[in-house]
Amino acid sequence: MAADSGRWRMLVLVGVAELFAMTLWFSASAVGPELAALWSLSDAETAWLTNAVQLGFVVGALLSATLTIADTIRPRYLFAGSAFAGAGATALIAGVVDGGFSAIVLRFLTGVTLAGVYPTGMKMMAGWFREGRGLAIGVLVGALTVGSAAPHLLRAVGGIGRPRVVLFGAAGIAAVGGVLALGYREGPYQPGTAPFDPGAIRRIVSDRGVVLANTGYFGHMWELYAVWTWIPVYLLASLEAGGVANPEVTAALLAFGTIAIGGVGAWLAGSAADRWGRSLVTSVSMVVSGTACLLAGVVYGSSLLVLVPFVLVWGFFIVADSAQFSAAVSELAEDSYVGSALTLQTAIGFLITIGSIQLIPLVQNVVGWQWAFAPLVVGPLVGTAAMLALRRLPESAQLAGGKG
Repeated sequence: MAADSGRWRMLVLVGVAELFAMTLWFSASAVGPELAALWSLSDAETAWLTNAVQLGFVVGALLSATLTIADTIRPRYLFAGSAFAGAGATALIAGVVDGGFSAIVLRFLTGVTLAGVYPTGMKMMAGWFREGRGLAIGVLVGALTVGSAAPHLLRAVGGIGRPRVVLFGAAGIAAVGGVLALGYREGPYQPGTAPFDPGAIRRIVSDRGVVLANTGYFGHMWELYAVWTWIPVYLLASLEAGGVANPEVTAALLAFGTIAIGGVGAWLAGSAADRWGRSLVTSVSMVVSGTACLLAGVVYGSSLLVLVPFVLVWGFFIVADSAQFSAAVSELAEDSYVGSALTLQTAIGFLITIGSIQLIPLVQNVVGWQWAFAPLVVGPLVGTAAMLALRRLPESAQLAGGKG
């Protein structure tokens, strides 16, 4: 009973710390229009306010995976130090920077630091949960999702035209997340720190089950961050086309809701995956979200009665499966190097997002915002095929207590 009580306390602690730290991710992206006007940024430079974070995360995660940093430094120290460093970089953008190039460099460094937050948080939860791991990591990804959405809420309630308020707010919240992480204690399933082993990466990338779970994740990531990055712009264009009053505030609030509701999706999908299997839940989620990529063109310019429920359903399912790919890798990979396996998974996944984020404005220039998300459907199609293939393999018995 004491162990059960301890694991739920740790789930809440790490979940809140993750939520707070991840407010850094879209802190500059949420105020991209204001920063673009302030610094005379081009569309490409504005996109790099997000892409620099993605690229920084990839670099940080690859370094961490290659050097097995996530398995050689105590998780609470790695998480907390990373959150503090990311908060410092964001505060510098708000207080010192006066141009796009410096901001993009600091956004890159923010991404590097977040590679010590997200995968580390998943490893921390895996240390407390063997049964119910899908739910635990689902709650964690739900916290990440709400944290990622938070800057849009900060902008809606007082940050429109005031980008420094949003940036300083996100930096302060993230620093609190770092303080909370220091209160974490390691769980009964937490492997001890492992020695540096360059052969670990080769074993990770040659494991058949891990490769299929990662392929599912990569298809999911092709869609996820492109939608999260561009949904505020799509919503603003759609609201203006539909003649909705006060479209800027409405679009910011809707963008927050679209991303934040994914936190509920990740939590409920985690519970469902523990009952019915990870491959099934991820496949259903990708089918729904992939269909939404196409239906976004149909509902464009519609009334709020149509648009609001559509984007909320899309936001619910688009990230519902995210935690389950990570839970699958934590169950399939070698125990001593789970942290490195998760870090490598996220590194490649976020590298893929750079391509899809850059693709959307190119498509938009040709077909408009109405159909700009249509090419993203390829990711869920590939991801679903990979997870259904994994479901048919003997390795699927290692997932969700044998449920696949």
